[in-house]
Amino acid sequence: MAAHSKSLPLDCDEIGHTWSTSCITSFADVTLAALDESFRIYTPLYLLAALLRRKKSSYYLYRLLPELLQSVAFLSSNAGLFIAMFCILRKVLGKFYVWSAGFGSALPASYLAILLERKSRCKDGLQGFTFSALKFLVGREDAHGFAVPPRSTEAEGYGAPEREKPRVLVHLGKLYQQAKEIVQRGPRHRCCRHYDENCVFSALKVFVRMFGVGYIIQCGLRIPSAMRHFARPSRLASTLVHPENLRLGAFLGSFAFLYKATSCILRWTRDSDEEEHALLSGFVAGLSMFFYQSTSISMYLASKLVETLYFRGIESGKLPYISNADTVIYAISTAICFHAAIMEVHNLRPSYWRFLLRLTKGRFALINHKALDVLGTHSSRAFPTFDPVLDPHHTRKTARPK
Repeated sequence: MAAHSKSLPLDCDEIGHTWSTSCITSFADVTLAALDESFRIYTPLYLLAALLRRKKSSYYLYRLLPELLQSVAFLSSNAGLFIAMFCILRKVLGKFYVWSAGFGSALPASYLAILLERKSRCKDGLQGFTFSALKFLVGREDAHGFAVPPRSTEAEGYGAPEREKPRVLVHLGKLYQQAKEIVQRGPRHRCCRHYDENCVFSALKVFVRMFGVGYIIQCGLRIPSAMRHFARPSRLASTLVHPENLRLGAFLGSFAFLYKATSCILRWTRDSDEEEHALLSGFVAGLSMFFYQSTSISMYLASKLVETLYFRGIESGKLPYISNADTVIYAISTAICFHAAIMEVHNLRPSYWRFLLRLTKGRFALINHKALDVLGTHSSRAFPTFDPVLDPHHTRKTARPK
């Protein structure tokens, strides 16, 4: 158990930035490392979000780069400001305490960093990137609130007469029209928004489409490592047919299929289209997680559900609006994670620890966890053999807690 009254009379370079004796240099090292990694993280995310939202060319020319830079500044400053606050508190207090080395340093750093982020990323529930991804996944016609008008069957205008097409193309065109009529004649409830397709065909089509998307994404992640073996073409072939590639495709395809099929079934059985249908359809679609079990995805979607319910409660007048509540919640939760990374790495999620190592180019692993053990948090449990290399000219002779 942590001894909150104990203190550690060591300098900040003997605990936090052991790779350098300079606080300013250490701040610059962490900030630049986080800046580089932030660009690697946010660039594909913003490009994917822009594609899902079908942004126009003007967005790519004038808005993409400023928004990208704003998010990069947020993430990189979060890491850099933590080191800055770590050193500042040490100078002010003259020693380290359990609360100051982790949570106390991370709380103001995280609060200041989130102020740099775009406010639109935490104010409207599932709007934005998350809702765009949902529309892409299940189809715009089944995303409530976005009605899709029926396609017009009337001629939109008269132009020059078309040239006579080859007989082969005419024959293929007739076959296509016949197949399309068969699909249109299938059962479709009057409330369904997939106007040109019956319910069964619509659900199967979205399954095939999303299965293909998941398969391509998974292959794209595995192919670069396989491309190193140019002398072994079989390695690339085995990568393309690897069973692991089917997991993400099965997850995305079954999620979209189950959501769409359940929505149609509820319309048929209740003869109406209600918002409550989406709740049950989403619950059934959640069973697709058996194909791709990811705690990160589950926790993210759960947090978005709570966020959406909270904003719905505000809109209905049943819950109070707390100014800057999202900023405070982010700062507290991030500070807890930073505190665990300093004091109790063994209690931190491995994925988050790896993320911190990526963000700081491994500098978080250079923290002197053994010295922090005297505070009672067993900080070095995950680093039993690590001893930082310290400058003897800047090392205190005593490191006993007071």
